[in-house]
Amino acid sequence: MIAWFAALVAVSIAHRWIPQSGWLLVHLLGLGAASNAILIWSGHFSETLLKKPAGESRRADTARLVAFNIGAVVVVAGMVGNRWIPVLLGGCAVIGVAVWHGTTLLRRLRSALPSRFGHTVRYYVAAAGLLPIGAGLGIAMANSGLSSDLHERFVLGHAGINIFGWVGLTVLGTLVTLWPTMLRTRMAQRVETAARRGLPALLVALVVGVGGAIAGLPEVAAAGTLGYLAAAGYVLEPHLDEIRRKHPADFATLSVLAGVVWFLGTLAYLTVGLATASNPQDAVEVAGGATAALLAGFLVQVLLGALTYLIPVIIGGRAAVQGAMAELERGAPWRLSVANAGLLLCVLPVPSLVRVTSSVLVLVAFASFLPLAVRAVVVARRMRDTASRPGRPEPVPVRRRLGVAAAGLGVVVLAAAAGVAADPAAVGIATVDTGNVTATGNTTEAEIRIDGMRFVPDVLDVPAGDRLVITLVNTGTDRHDLVLANGTRTGRIAPGDTATLDAGVIGSAVDGWCSVAGHRRMGMTLTVRPTGSPGNSAHTEHGSDATSPASHDVARSLATDPDAGFAAYDPVTPPAEADHRITLAATDETREVSPGITQRLWMFGGSAPGPTLRGKVGDVFEITLVNDGSIGHSIDFHAGSLAPDRPMRTIAPGESLVYRFTATRAGIWLYHCSTMPMSLHIANGMFGAVIIDPPDLPPVDREYVLVQSELYLGPEGGEADAAKVIADEPDLVVFNGYADQYDHDPLSAAVGERVRIWLLAAGPNRGTSFHVVGGQFDTVWSEGDYRLRPGTGGSQSLGLFPAQGGFVELEFPEPGRYPFVSHAMVDAERGAHGIVEVRE
Repeated sequence: MIAWFAALVAVSIAHRWIPQSGWLLVHLLGLGAASNAILIWSGHFSETLLKKPAGESRRADTARLVAFNIGAVVVVAGMVGNRWIPVLLGGCAVIGVAVWHGTTLLRRLRSALPSRFGHTVRYYVAAAGLLPIGAGLGIAMANSGLSSDLHERFVLGHAGINIFGWVGLTVLGTLVTLWPTMLRTRMAQRVETAARRGLPALLVALVVGVGGAIAGLPEVAAAGTLGYLAAAGYVLEPHLDEIRRKHPADFATLSVLAGVVWFLGTLAYLTVGLATASNPQDAVEVAGGATAALLAGFLVQVLLGALTYLIPVIIGGRAAVQGAMAELERGAPWRLSVANAGLLLCVLPVPSLVRVTSSVLVLVAFASFLPLAVRAVVVARRMRDTASRPGRPEPVPVRRRLGVAAAGLGVVVLAAAAGVAADPAAVGIATVDTGNVTATGNTTEAEIRIDGMRFVPDVLDVPAGDRLVITLVNTGTDRHDLVLANGTRTGRIAPGDTATLDAGVIGSAVDGWCSVAGHRRMGMTLTVRPTGSPGNSAHTEHGSDATSPASHDVARSLATDPDAGFAAYDPVTPPAEADHRITLAATDETREVSPGITQRLWMFGGSAPGPTLRGKVGDVFEITLVNDGSIGHSIDFHAGSLAPDRPMRTIAPGESLVYRFTATRAGIWLYHCSTMPMSLHIANGMFGAVIIDPPDLPPVDREYVLVQSELYLGPEGGEADAAKVIADEPDLVVFNGYADQYDHDPLSAAVGERVRIWLLAAGPNRGTSFHVVGGQFDTVWSEGDYRLRPGTGGSQSLGLFPAQGGFVELEFPEPGRYPFVSHAMVDAERGAHGIVEVRE
């Protein structure tokens, strides 16, 4: 259990870089940690309650655990690797273990003498009987052949059975005896009766709820959820008498109690949400909104609370038990208050940055259990080995515990305040002077739609003094909002929904953006400009100079279409020529590098990158470099092997030189200006590619070349910013010299055609990890040799350091738009992105 929980924490920390991270987080907890806990403790408790010693069954218990964990690991590996057969095999192993476990429990129940607590074991048997159904739905969902409609229905059914059946029934049954034991008080009178009568009601409600979900009837699912909530309340209500007699005071009891409260609260939320859902898609969204509360609020807290109580019990020995308990109690009030207050902020409609900071605190509070558990075991073993006698533990004063809890709440409040301070407009705090303007009494109405990661239009001109009313239409595929710097905002709206924003009287320029974490940086920005008053000057964030290439302007550019008549750099690989006598002129020219952003580039042959040259091993290249620029330049061909002293020398404007070399080795080679500072000359456009074909290179249907480079923007229309180059802080990362140009003018291919894409990382500072979304490479050739040839293996990316190159080959299985990116995702978001459009 601890190992699965540790993996959960690791994935939580590194989730941005892990495929299927959302699925992993859920299943590392539910399939891994929680399911192991259920298998272990339901078996142990059934033996104890039925007074059936394990005897020979220990070996079978171990075999079940081994088989279950092998199956769980195979399922995880299959999902992460997008392979359905491993998911099927691992899922079948999980189903087999669940059937085996349930059969064992049922056999124990039938062979035991009548027991006062036999109904608890019936909860375990029912839970084990439901897991194969939930796992079967999960296996079906992993099959890409399942229709999207069935997939959405199965999601609800799968989650309902596993959380409320496999986990929920186990927890409710266990609390019958474990809860009074943890409180160290006698069991309330009606607990057993309520548990016995409640199980049939819980099962009926679960069947109704899951059946409604699978049938695509949210109102039926809501009825089942309401019935389950009522039955769970009936089962739990008698425990209130135990709480009245003995208040929960330690981490174990308070954590379990908090988990049960989150459980009941989430059931109430689901009941209302499903009842108001108009279709299965809305129902899935409602269920998604309950994920954090069910998993972190309920499941993690119950699991940690139970482990805090049970780990010392397993260790045994009075001194060891007390020592372990003391360790597990460290910082308990702080951990509880931070976890629950942070979770509350995570599920409430708070700004995105507040939710992010709160979730980090919740993770810290939960993850602190791991080192405490390890320390508890070490301390307990030391005390047991040395036969230490237990000292009488000193009770912690109530005031001190409350003080520690208050400190935890203070940390959450400070984190929330930091999130608000980072984006105050998201909570209605104006960050701009709205200006002194006389209201005209008129209202300007504007409609803004969301297109991908862009507001359309992204500039609104409003007569000064008019009240602005914005209708925001989410035609995108994600949830978004609109926040204005004057403190007004919409709520977060789902795809297809509409919101109205009264922006107030407009007297000065006001910026707007989407407050979802990362969306502003990706270009979801808006500018409201007053017209007809002195206040209509351009406004930039934090009062920066409007002419400077601020990241805010870059983000807007990346979300903007090029002007009509835009022509992308031709990516088609040229054929190998017999004559390689070429003249390259070095020139200074102002070119657009991203919509609305121009730079004065230094170029070879009138383009950046320069023209792609191509030949074969043994070909002789004779390049005449003519410096038609304003400063000294040179050229360095990596495809040639010769002393650099003369051919790579810097020549002044108006001069020329001849660079002659023989291509002796295959590769895609960089050529660039080598005049110092070399990094600045490359960054300002002086680079290109030379392709020397490998011998016997097979023909393909289509062949493209992409040269990746960085742009360190200086003033508009100016040259690269040398300070940014030195600091390695690029504004744009691009293929063939222009940001996102192949989004606007895609590469083309047809289903079944073989496509070869040559890649070169020109730098000057950054490499690439080239990836085609939805595609898999069966051939990879890098730096002079094949890394992969057609066979059973595949490759997902071609990784290159600066000045390295290669090619990949693939075929597209079906028509569609296949994005390609540098999978250093921050670079993809800076412009290293394009599309291959595949037709029938």
